[in-house]
Amino acid sequence: MWLLRPPGVYAPQGDTHLLLGALRHVGVPSGSRMLDICTGTGLVALTGACLGASDVHAVDLSARAVMAARWNARLRGVPVTVHRGDFLDRSTGRFDVITANPPYVPCPDRERGLARAARGARRSGRAWNAGEDGRECLDRLCEAAPRLLAPGGVMLIVHSALSGPHRTLGQLREGGLEAEVVRRSRKPFGPVLRRRAAWLEERGLIEPGQREEELVVVRADLAPRG
Repeated sequence: MWLLRPPGVYAPQGDTHLLLGALRHVGVPSGSRMLDICTGTGLVALTGACLGASDVHAVDLSARAVMAARWNARLRGVPVTVHRGDFLDRSTGRFDVITANPPYVPCPDRERGLARAARGARRSGRAWNAGEDGRECLDRLCEAAPRLLAPGGVMLIVHSALSGPHRTLGQLREGGLEAEVVRRSRKPFGPVLRRRAAWLEERGLIEPGQREEELVVVRADLAPRG
């Protein structure tokens, strides 16, 4: 699918397609309400609408991403409401389907600070930088999941194994959700992780010489009423 993607907007890649595969496998009930968190170009939100969701909302902090997602929806005549801001501030009500491709790459504090201070396309690091353990957004997402999901709803979160899938599963289960890893994929380090390899080794997040990461999709379900 061709997508409008201004400079600085996260390009759909391996994690996006892993999430899309999980979404297609789970299915989107006809007429359902859907939320796509950290939407980027809006590809996952558009796919959800095409699969059957009738009330689709997408959220991103980036003004450029919001513009891209809105234009991509209009170009295809797909009804998607795109919000700019933090997902906790811009998500109202409960959703039958939630997808999320949040920032999850471990990042030295200094480098993260430089990305936040940058302007325009140079701020694209915000799309993947997620604190020294990669969980700056993931922890907030796991904590919020039980109140964002409608009874019987499902959430799909994609992130790297470097960011602790066991912690994601544990936090979701502590919130009363059923949770499991439903997709896995290995891929070589991209440019960002290659640059950080020595730091990741020092932190004990990868083995010496490791230059490959595993991506996972975690599924969380909220039990139906009754």
